Amino acid sequence: MGRKFGLGKGLEALLPAGEAAGLLEVPIEAIEPNPHQPRRQIDEAELEELAQSIREHGLLQPLIVTQTQADPPRYTLIAGERRWRAARRAGLTTVPVVVREVAPQQMLELALVENLQRADLNPIEEAQAYRYLIEQFGLTHEEVARRVGRSRATITNALRLLQLPPSIQAHLMEGRITEGHARALLMLPHPAQQEMVLRRILEEGLSVRATEELARRLQGQRPARRKAASLPPGLAELEGRLRQALGTKVRLSHNRKGGRIVIYYYSEEELEALLRRLLGSS
Repeated sequence: MGRKFGLGKGLEALLPAGEAAGLLEVPIEAIEPNPHQPRRQIDEAELEELAQSIREHGLLQPLIVTQTQADPPRYTLIAGERRWRAARRAGLTTVPVVVREVAPQQMLELALVENLQRADLNPIEEAQAYRYLIEQFGLTHEEVARRVGRSRATITNALRLLQLPPSIQAHLMEGRITEGHARALLMLPHPAQQEMVLRRILEEGLSVRATEELARRLQGQRPARRKAASLPPGLAELEGRLRQALGTKVRLSHNRKGGRIVIYYYSEEELEALLRRLLGSS
């Protein structure tokens, strides 16, 4: 087999008492990534920084693996994928591991817990992992919460993020908007409204609070059936397009001699933002 090592800090949260007795050193090429790994994005700069640290100090904390083949021995990662990738980049040929026998559900749970403890997952990756546990293993929100050490409300609120359009989820994954912005967008019932407010967040740098206030105002807007019926169809459509483009309440009135457009604003900051959008100035 391989030579034994001491237990690295942090593994105690993942290993039951008594299972840390025999850490091994195995060829790094005998290890495959976890197919249930919830983390999808790995920062290249962080990975290179970790690889440099491993070159200088070695891999101080063992990887957690499960054996999938006896002869020759093959292993699948349960936890420690970033360290495994960095060790490969650093040129290590062998790495310390602790071997566990686990079911696929446990593999996902342990990988998820490790990433949550290290704050390595973005909100969408975290939500997708919770959804996978629910859909693949038939767990309830309460059961998922108990297994990963979160509250049931945390699980439920995370899953709601997956109701957002894919384009908004992508912005959240890439860090262009915060989770607070995403939750404010969930206040809006229609994807078109969510996309419109997203544009304003990106273009105007709206804070979470400003986004929530805008969403609350848009929430209160309902189609004015009587008024829309009094407008020619083309003008009623134009009123809706103006409302969506400007992200605020717009009223359009029309008669045989002409008409008028009323644009509502609710603060000096919003007025300045509207002027920039209308005049195309920065």
